[in-house]
Amino acid sequence: MTVTVTHHGDGLLADQRKALATLVADRVPSRLLAHDATLWGPDAESEASIRLGWLDAVTVSRQLLPPLLALYDALRGEGLDQVVLCGMGGSSLAPEVICRSAGVPLTVLDSTHPDQVRSALEGDLSRTVVVVSSKSGGTLETDSQRRALVEAFKTRGIDPRTRVIVVTDPGSPLEQLAKDEGYRAVFLADPHVGGRYSALTAFGLVPSALAGADVATLLDQADAFLAVLADDDNPALQLGAGLPADGRDKLALDASGSPLEGFGDWAEQLIAESTGKLGRGLLPVVVDSDAPEVQSPAADVHVLRIGPEVPALGTSVTGSLGEQFLAWEYAVAVAGRLLGINPFDQPDVESAKQAARGLLDKRPEPERPVFVDGAVEVFATPGWFDGPQTLAGAVDALLATVPPRGYLAVMAYLDRLRDASLSAVRSPLAKRLERPVTFGWGPRFLHSTGQFHKGGPPIGSFLQLTGLVQQDLPIPDRPFSFGTLIAAQAAGDAAVLADHGRPVLRLHLTGPDGLDQVRSVLS
Repeated sequence: MTVTVTHHGDGLLADQRKALATLVADRVPSRLLAHDATLWGPDAESEASIRLGWLDAVTVSRQLLPPLLALYDALRGEGLDQVVLCGMGGSSLAPEVICRSAGVPLTVLDSTHPDQVRSALEGDLSRTVVVVSSKSGGTLETDSQRRALVEAFKTRGIDPRTRVIVVTDPGSPLEQLAKDEGYRAVFLADPHVGGRYSALTAFGLVPSALAGADVATLLDQADAFLAVLADDDNPALQLGAGLPADGRDKLALDASGSPLEGFGDWAEQLIAESTGKLGRGLLPVVVDSDAPEVQSPAADVHVLRIGPEVPALGTSVTGSLGEQFLAWEYAVAVAGRLLGINPFDQPDVESAKQAARGLLDKRPEPERPVFVDGAVEVFATPGWFDGPQTLAGAVDALLATVPPRGYLAVMAYLDRLRDASLSAVRSPLAKRLERPVTFGWGPRFLHSTGQFHKGGPPIGSFLQLTGLVQQDLPIPDRPFSFGTLIAAQAAGDAAVLADHGRPVLRLHLTGPDGLDQVRSVLS
């Protein structure tokens, strides 16, 4: 299969062709393959110089295949056929789409919600191996998940050293911990690849291969596509030239019906975290073909269809999964040049982490709600809410803050397995608001669209959903629980958003009836 990119719409085509001509004149294809770190300007050069390893990932990752195959065979020979992946952002999104597309089971633990963590602990641990995946080696969520699973193995009389596999960068604290603890295997990734560009590195391949996906074919697909990237008319360059086109800076990503199941969630992180900074950026909105953003796109919405069906106004992108990974990484790097930003840093992701850590250390007194409506406590960041004391009135007040070219972000710090149906409120809200609406599960989205929320254009309004913890869960050898951690992450993110002047409404569900209340009001 070969990647094809098809644009429809006079404005899109005109802007895309103009940008393409500029990119070709500037020799971007050849310079990018030559790892030219000056492509994004002097401010980005130092970061770019150590973040272009994704262009070599296909070649570098080949050496992973023999040890992965050997480990897979050994695990299956021991009856270990269930894989739990502990990872956030780039460490989990690529393996999730690889395994979903391949039709092989993989349990992705990318949450600190106590109920979701417990569901992983209550699986059949006699048949389970755990992949602990963190580029920095110090990701708080991933370390907490690892601690809980190691404790669960010990409780059931299973030696965790035989069940834990680590993926990390060389020299990270996690590599040292794995050696000290004697974990079963350690796979080291290329440190010159950022997390969101790591789909074709050990971060994407190790958990996927151990789950049973054919990662060798994935590399073959990307390798075949790599050969065309030096061409001036290559599809990835065409895609990148068209992303920031015609003033359409909201990207409606529609992969519904595509064999690349879940691809939109992976692309969402790549786009949002790469471009949302310096008050600029492209907002990805994961949708299906029936979404209002697709059926009646606003003047600032660019519909991108992952599949052969071309939207009446927008772009279709076809290709195998390996090709698409590489094509979108390339295209977003190109779009970063056109936008005048550094596509390889994420300066505003750390701010929410620091705020959460501060709340864990200080443990402030609980915030008092503005009011309570049934099983929902209502909170609002200062300076924008002075509305009626009803749940419906509070939601109306938040929607009224969305500017003409703005968006609403729904951020659910809930159990995305148990409460998955809640994501259905996204489309009715978009129809009601006539503006794009994103839906993210916290804290997962903090490693994705969280960067755009703070670093992108100041045009977002934010709806947090918290609560609904059936039973809290301790984190071994930590002075706080999973319930405390996820609450601090939500509060820290809201505080940082408020510091950036973004309005935040938080609806805290005190029981199952609260979920029904919120679903009814939002739908």
